[in-house]
Amino acid sequence: MTIDTNDDPTVTGILPVVAGLPADAPPEVHAEAAGLVYVSDEEPGVRRVRRGRGFSYVRDDGSLVDGEERERMKALAIPPAWTDVWICEDPAAHVQATGIDDAGRKQYRYHPRWRAVRDATKFHRMGAFADALPTIRDSVDRDLRARSMSRERVLALVVALLDETMIRIGSREPGEEGGAIGLTTLACEHVDVHGTRVHFSFPGKSGQEQDLELRHPRLARQLLRCEEIPGQRLFAWQDDDDTWRQVDSGDVNAYLREIAGDDLTAKDFRTWGGTVVAAQTLRELGPPADRREADANILAAIDAAAERLGNTRAVCRASYLDPRVPKAYRFGHFDEVWDGHDDVVEGLAPAERAVRRLVGLELPPSAELAALMPDQ
Repeated sequence: MTIDTNDDPTVTGILPVVAGLPADAPPEVHAEAAGLVYVSDEEPGVRRVRRGRGFSYVRDDGSLVDGEERERMKALAIPPAWTDVWICEDPAAHVQATGIDDAGRKQYRYHPRWRAVRDATKFHRMGAFADALPTIRDSVDRDLRARSMSRERVLALVVALLDETMIRIGSREPGEEGGAIGLTTLACEHVDVHGTRVHFSFPGKSGQEQDLELRHPRLARQLLRCEEIPGQRLFAWQDDDDTWRQVDSGDVNAYLREIAGDDLTAKDFRTWGGTVVAAQTLRELGPPADRREADANILAAIDAAAERLGNTRAVCRASYLDPRVPKAYRFGHFDEVWDGHDDVVEGLAPAERAVRRLVGLELPPSAELAALMPDQ
């Protein structure tokens, strides 16, 4: 049994399914919304064992997996180099397989509906995120004025950097993302401040070296203060007992809920930022003459966003570009919406206001729109 995302109506119509899910809903809730079972590789499963030039699939009781179930496991396309492979026997499990890659990192094979529901939840929030951004930015500006290195001041600095740089927030646990560094796990060695210039250099996800520069006098001054804080990590605040508390992603998300009053998370900054970069690129490229040019320009926009985020094209397309933006471009609605008028929102740049209108579009299905655009 092969998992085919193209024939799965849950994937193509996932947005209505997740419309009511809060941003911080437990993963078990997301799994149930996708019609899946939330599992762990600590549970009994199937082990992949090398046999000659191929592999056998062995249950915990020693019996071999065969027939359709074996074909399903082969179709997961688990890289031959992975070791310590665990495979779930339930085809409706949210995690289908785990293993250790040749760099020693734990990797996962997810059910396509799990990926779809997680991504759709993120995209569904983009309108609400844009509406909350002015409030977030006002609160951050206020909290950065605090004199002490309070919780609010330090978390405001992290959120300001999220907004400016789109750096990944970072994992709660040092090993959770395979050694990747994010904002909350930055150390002083990863940041170099010279006057108004801040240079970030650190290993990102999938081993990609992240190297970016920010020119921002206010944030540069704030970061210099953080470099004086004792401890291994760059960001920590001082509580009422003069104890230093290191920042983690949970602290940042809690702060966002406090100041925005909505189910938003730090990860939304990357999704919003990637979507804005892609939309600006499409605007610069102008209207396409035909479907072929539209597709080429959309790829160029995805590449621009991927470069800005430090991701691959595939990851950016799947996880960091609201699909309503390329859809509007492909079928001729983009410039009309971009040039539209609404009330000027303080705290949003003109391009952000345009993207807010784009992600609010309710377009007909692609099949209906395709007939409106020539192939060449």
